[in-house]
Amino acid sequence: MMEPPSGMSSPHVEMKSLQLDDRPELESADSSIADVDELPVPQHILISNITCDSFKISWNMDSRGQDRITHYFIDLNKKEDKSSNKFKHMDVPTKLVAKVVPLPMTVRGHWFLSPRTEYTVAVQTATKQHDGEYAVSAWSEIIEFCTADYSTIQLRQLLQKAEAIAGRVLPFTVFYRNQQREYFQPNSQYYRSRDAQCFRMLPSVKDNSGSHGSPISGKLEGIFFSCNTEFNTGRPPQDSPYGPYRFQIQADLLFNQNTNIYFGDFYCMYTSYHYVIVVLAPNNSKGDIFCRGKLPALDRSNNCFLSCTEEEDGSLSFHHAQDVILEVIYTEPVDLSLGMVSQISGHQLMSLSTLNAKKDPSCKICNISVGR
Repeated sequence: MMEPPSGMSSPHVEMKSLQLDDRPELESADSSIADVDELPVPQHILISNITCDSFKISWNMDSRGQDRITHYFIDLNKKEDKSSNKFKHMDVPTKLVAKVVPLPMTVRGHWFLSPRTEYTVAVQTATKQHDGEYAVSAWSEIIEFCTADYSTIQLRQLLQKAEAIAGRVLPFTVFYRNQQREYFQPNSQYYRSRDAQCFRMLPSVKDNSGSHGSPISGKLEGIFFSCNTEFNTGRPPQDSPYGPYRFQIQADLLFNQNTNIYFGDFYCMYTSYHYVIVVLAPNNSKGDIFCRGKLPALDRSNNCFLSCTEEEDGSLSFHHAQDVILEVIYTEPVDLSLGMVSQISGHQLMSLSTLNAKKDPSCKICNISVGR
């Protein structure tokens, strides 16, 4: 999308200055409202400055009848719901009614715009008559656009919420990853995230679990690890939703003074458990370059979730948050010879799997007031 000239002002059209109007006479350009032909039809719609919950919109118009325009009608619909009535979409207002302002104008509203979502938009011009009714133009062409991911602004809001419930920290010494037995077998053909010949675990693209606006979903490549321990034993739990075989690796092989740590997400799945995703990326690696500018960086030795501290003797100590379940993404390949694989004695708790899990949009603990 093209950007408007930098010197051009852009009025913010917040929902407080927008009204919803569901009157039948406004639902079609073919209505019997008078003077339709005297109002110019918006042309060459331009969408720019798209964020996760706002966008700027402008268009061209013939000069004829412009002086009569008092309002703009903006019809906004989620693209994927093709079966719903164009003017009666259940997820967004049927129309946004804005008083005439200089273009481009900003349309903003987190309760009808979700991040990373495709929308269609069309525009009418209108004039409000003495009896309170509207005369409207024909609809413009329909334009498609997609809202953006969360920016670091929204992610820092999520970070603050996660910090509030992280609780005290517990020591740990290993990262671990559970899978089915076939995943760890040499020459396994069942998993694309394995380099069987070199006996390595390879990064794969993160699924769409967690916050819908998270910039790492479907984009960041990494390997998922856990580090949570049981309070009474100080060891990893013997149950896992991902498989009965576990790879364990000493924490300092993945997390050390050459590793950068980033906050990735905070979410829950309609349960009391809350999950925090952190990303571990070796300095200047491909994953580190991806995370810079997209994710909030954390202090390696002083944060609420996952810390690595150098002791006086030069050794490293590690701590994890007790009150959240940490999902750790390591962005580089890991050689299986650096750790060990063994079978756990517990159960495979499939109900706790976060694979493509959808975030609970109603949870007040882990949601922010922008999208979901």
